This record gives sequence, C-alpha cells and structure tokens, in this order.
Amino acid sequence: MSILFAPLTIRGTTFRNRLWVSPMCQYSAVRGMPQEWHHVHLAQFATGGAGLVMAEATAVLPEGRISPDDTGIWTDAQRDAWAPIVAAVHARGAAAGVQLAHAGRKASTWPPFAPRRGSVPAVSGGWPTVAPSAIAYRGLEAPAELDAAGIARVVEAFAAAAVRAVTAGFDVLEIHAAHGYLLHQFLSPLSNTRTDGYGGDVAGRARLLLEVVDAVRDAAPNALVFVRLSATDGADGGWDIAQTVTVARWAAEHGADLFDISSGGLVAHQRIDAGPGYQVAFSSQVRHEAGVRTSAVGLIGEASHAELILADGEADAIMAGREWLRDPHFALRASTELGVDIDYWPPQYLRARPRR
Repeated sequence: MSILFAPLTIRGTTFRNRLWVSPMCQYSAVRGMPQEWHHVHLAQFATGGAGLVMAEATAVLPEGRISPDDTGIWTDAQRDAWAPIVAAVHARGAAAGVQLAHAGRKASTWPPFAPRRGSVPAVSGGWPTVAPSAIAYRGLEAPAELDAAGIARVVEAFAAAAVRAVTAGFDVLEIHAAHGYLLHQFLSPLSNTRTDGYGGDVAGRARLLLEVVDAVRDAAPNALVFVRLSATDGADGGWDIAQTVTVARWAAEHGADLFDISSGGLVAHQRIDAGPGYQVAFSSQVRHEAGVRTSAVGLIGEASHAELILADGEADAIMAGREWLRDPHFALRASTELGVDIDYWPPQYLRARPRR
C-alpha cells in the first residue's frame, strides 16, 4: 500500500492523499482581489489529483502584502472573490487551504516580474512597512516598530481573516510564520530586538505567533489550522531548529494541527544549501521531538522520493511547488509511477491513463 496515496484525516477533514500543493505567490491580484488567473491556476491542481490545494500568501491587512499585486482577505469583497475558486477546488475532489500572511518589513516590494527591485515608492502604490524592530531587510526601506496597538491590530486582523476564509469555504487556514515575514521577524533574534513582552527570550519572541494561533483557532473552531515555520535562518545567531521544535510544541498546545516546515528567508546573507529534500530532516526533527504532525517541502519532485519520506516517518504529508507548476497533474502521474489505482482520474482524461 502507498502511504502517499493513503487518506489522511485531521479534525474531521479527510484529504484523499498526502501529495499537496504549496502556497505559491502569483503576483496577479488587483487591489487584493484574486482574478481568473487564480481560479484556473488553483483548480487545475485539484483536477490533477492533489489532496490539498493551498492558495498563496494572502494578506490579512493591506500593508501586509508582499507587493501591490498580492491577494488579500481583509475585505468581504475579497472573501466573495475567493468563494468560487474554493468551490472549483472542492468540485474536483481536493481540500482547499489559504495561507494567512503579513509580510512585515518585507512588504511593499516590487513583484518579481517587474524590471525594478526594492521597495515600491508611495507614488507607485507603495506604503510604509512595520516590523517588531526598526531593522530593515537589506535593500528595502526601514520599517516602523510596531507598538502595542499595532500588534493588537495584527492579531485582530488574523482573526477576521480566518472568519472570512471559512465563510469562503476554505478547509485549512495556514498561518505564515516563515520566510522572513512578520511572524518570523518576531521569532528571530536577528530581526527582533524588543525589550518588552514581545521580545527577549524565545517565549517573548513567540508570544505574537501564539496569540495569532489562539485568535485563529477561536475564530474558526472547526477549521484546520496549520503553521508554516522556517526551521532555521541559516545565519549565525538566528532562529534555529531547537527553537522551532519548542515553538511547534507550544503552538500545538494552542490548537495548531500541523506544521509546514520550510527554512530561510529572514536575512539576505543566509547560508542554505538547496537540493532535493533539503528540508526533510527539519520536518522529521520537529515531528519526532515536538510530537506533532508535519509536512515536508523543498525540491521534492519524484513520487518515489515522496513515498520514502512518508514511509520513513519524516513527515505526515508532502508539500510541493515547482513540480506542480511543471506538471499540474503531478498526483495522477505519481499514482501511475507508484502503481497505485486511484478512483479520481477525471473521466475526461481516462483515455490518457497509462495501462498497467
């Protein structure tokens, strides 16, 4: 029996398999509203057999967008624009998730398609950024340090976004605390030099994340709550795997259901060697030492590799990104490669199903 194609049930939600689509920013929204591009982009992965289709980093506040072209869920109009996209994913048999995010000091940047880099000026639609401390990411404008009222506003925004996401039909709400964005900025001593209750030791630096987990769990008691964490900053004196294990354990006690383990993104001088499965060991360590469910991510593009990761107990599910972009029917292909019979090949595509 294939573990990759075994169903997984968490808090009453059953995923038809454990080969999932990572959140991948498309930089194609208009005023935070997802477009037809997002509808086709996400629905195709469900047609291709994904167990979970995760929508991109979606800002809980307008100033939380990575770029002016990012999606959001801070208004009811945005919620209503997401609803038919979620329905299309569900109609094709997959669960739907959304990554709730705030970019902090890495907000208001030009999208990767733009000819320019760095912070977007106000005359071009940019805005002032915020962070735990007034420390700039290299090449970007310095952020303002969040005060108590600003921190409370962030927590409230995550809760309101959770309500909108559930109303739109999303099954999974992933709190983005990785890749150098706001919650990760609070976690790392390289970006958080506060001396109040949101800084200092790991408990202080994790306080905002745990408050956000509490707020999302309270706002959406029946939804699945995932947390994406960078296991290491890849820089001296930064966030590391030991702290990740500790905070994952705490977040689980606060109601988080699964941890999506990635790495890096906080500082430009990081040293991380990327290769096939390069983050799997982090997922395994968090899973075993914190006693929580995890997903592994990071250049996992072969069905046999994904199966082995699960068989070895290094993760509960596999997140993939680039391979889904190369082949939106990755799960259908993987089932054939592993010799697994699945009953969710689209009937319109059965003539292309390889014969065994």
